[in-house]
Amino acid sequence: MTISAVLEPRRVSITSIVLTVVALAAWAGTILWIRSEDMGAMPGTMGMTLASFTAMWGLMMTAMMLPSVAPFIRTYQSTVVNHRALRLTALALGYLLVWTAVGVVAFLVADWFGDLAAERARVAQTVAVSTFAVVGIFQLTPLKFRCLSHCRSPLGHLMHYLGFRGASRDLRAGASHGWFCLGCCWALMLLMIAFGVMNLGAMVALAAVIAIEKVWRHGEAFARVFGVGCLVFAVVLIFEPGLAPGLDPDAVMVMDRMNM
Repeated sequence: MTISAVLEPRRVSITSIVLTVVALAAWAGTILWIRSEDMGAMPGTMGMTLASFTAMWGLMMTAMMLPSVAPFIRTYQSTVVNHRALRLTALALGYLLVWTAVGVVAFLVADWFGDLAAERARVAQTVAVSTFAVVGIFQLTPLKFRCLSHCRSPLGHLMHYLGFRGASRDLRAGASHGWFCLGCCWALMLLMIAFGVMNLGAMVALAAVIAIEKVWRHGEAFARVFGVGCLVFAVVLIFEPGLAPGLDPDAVMVMDRMNM
């Protein structure tokens, strides 16, 4: 048995530990941010600027998405011989940069959702129902499973990534994987906004859904079941709109009273 064969499991373990520590730190930072700003399941952007919202979104994405991308990073590391720590860091940064950039779009959508909840309650309820219906339908489409297959089985894409050259090759590989992951999970992030961007319970639940879809051997079947569940929830929202606080006019009234 060679030395590299002995050390490889240790390397995988160290990578897993580092990813876990970073994700836990991001969760801790997110919780502290929520508590310090007295945020919760509220509609809209909660008065945050684009810069602060995007920074908060990036922290949230690190907490939510890093655990689910760990198998890809561990697979990619098998192709890295030199400067492993630096190159894997660049890979993770490329992935997280894609999700942080999505925060700009999320800011605009959350702001629109908040305006609807505050000014047009009937339209807000319709949008809430439609959001869950769209997510449920997307969860059952071929595009969802094409992107999910990339996330679940990245080995087939390693040859493409190995063709990248230059100092930014690992950053580009991470960003490329991030785009596939965005294609897989963009609809789930709509639920994050519909439940309220800083809704900690929704964050934990969606992070679990994403991880199960990508890691569990029955992840594809689970994705379909979750899609059907979203369609059912869309019907429930017709009668209980408060279950989507990000589009609930009553939550806006509560927030207004808190700001007085």
